[in-house]
Amino acid sequence: MKILLATSEVVPLAKTGGLADVCGALPVALQQEGHQPTVIMPAYRQALESGLPIEQLDLRFDVPIGGKTVSGEVYRTELADGIPVILVGQSSYFDRNQLYREDGEDYPDNCERFVFFSRAVMELIRLLELKPDIVHCNDWQTGLIPAYLKLEYANTSGYENIASLMTVHNLAYQGVFWHWDMALTGLDWSHFNYHEMEFYGQLNLLKTGLVFADWLTTVSPRYAQEIQTPEHGCGLEGVLQERANVLTGIVNGVDYKKWSPEHDPHLAQSYDVHNWVDSKPVNKLALQRELQLPECARTPLIGVIGRLASQKGWDLLAPVMRHWAHREDVQWAILGTGEPEYHSLVSDLAGSHPERVAVRLEFSERMAHRIEAGADMFVMPSRYEPCGLNQLYSLRYGTVPIVHATGGLADTICDATPATFRYGVANGFSFAPYEEPRLDQALRRASTMYHQPQMGWNKLVENGMKQDWSWRQSARQYIELYETIRRTKGDAC
Repeated sequence: MKILLATSEVVPLAKTGGLADVCGALPVALQQEGHQPTVIMPAYRQALESGLPIEQLDLRFDVPIGGKTVSGEVYRTELADGIPVILVGQSSYFDRNQLYREDGEDYPDNCERFVFFSRAVMELIRLLELKPDIVHCNDWQTGLIPAYLKLEYANTSGYENIASLMTVHNLAYQGVFWHWDMALTGLDWSHFNYHEMEFYGQLNLLKTGLVFADWLTTVSPRYAQEIQTPEHGCGLEGVLQERANVLTGIVNGVDYKKWSPEHDPHLAQSYDVHNWVDSKPVNKLALQRELQLPECARTPLIGVIGRLASQKGWDLLAPVMRHWAHREDVQWAILGTGEPEYHSLVSDLAGSHPERVAVRLEFSERMAHRIEAGADMFVMPSRYEPCGLNQLYSLRYGTVPIVHATGGLADTICDATPATFRYGVANGFSFAPYEEPRLDQALRRASTMYHQPQMGWNKLVENGMKQDWSWRQSARQYIELYETIRRTKGDAC
């Protein structure tokens, strides 16, 4: 199959979050399974300056944006294994300091920028003779593409058999704009209604994609269920309920070339499931030394990496950590940035309890790897989590996850109970509902088992290290789905 992945960011060209990681890794896995992926994204300044060899093609195109015509140019580069990446150029839209926002404010012309990108994708399918079987769209920035396929290109030669898939990476980000931006899309105002593109009087590009795509996915089966509820649906639960029969959840994969302790260049000592008992403690002592924590082999070390924000569970974690720092013989290694109140809290704790709390208010790829390897446990108490990757990294590194049972965390972490141990599937600790005492209890269960290894700690670690959450598994699920979409579209035609 030929798959065209349309996305607003791709590692290593441009990144603000996990979307870039997915769109950099999935096409590699698809090609390894014998298919032909092509990636298409904007030619941001960051992409053109990424260091990859980039060729400008002898090709220009024009697309309508509202009442004007806008020209663009085309660049080409490659990901690993020669996977082609098409970059859509238009300097007034994409030659900027950041991808979507600057100085804390969204760019005011974001709708126009991604109308242009979506129209460019449609035109370049023809001009570059891409002939995809599937256009795999990702998040609101590509939400217009399924609409253009259905409403403008359905009867155009070369487009009639193209199917569309819309993946939601985080439903909270929807691309909502004032209603007059509807004119920029070039689509008839009759589609600005509550069944299709309108959302409480505004234009919603993610909703547009959800309505017009042939199939929908999100990044875990549990999240696919959760977003159909008022609690997690962000106002789109009705749309998703109506399309539940074409909504699938597929957990993101892990790139084990980058995230595996067997060959991680950032570690003090490499290890695997066979020798972790002797080698993982070397990384713990190295991390304690680097973070200026007491070098105590038997004191549990808990890692936390990511945004310091309420959505990531810090409204629960902050009071629990404050209590534990005063009273429990546990160390904390915290890496990330976020909301000022949590910056102040963790900085104060590190200042008053330097023997128990170490904080790095930054993001460091090197330190992230060292925490994953050196910590005994990794806590992710997210209020909601579409997929999550750090819990999967933790499993591979033998660092036992402690998570709130939501979204992808619920799909990947099996709580340690007598029954799950008996069936050999326990790989961490989880809690629900989302309450401070439940998080405290989960941490205490983990700490108790750690101090009493006869209860099964080593088995818990090894269960996680043996699991395969690679992109190969995820890619095979996508391939099965692509084939289903093609058959379904063929039957409809």
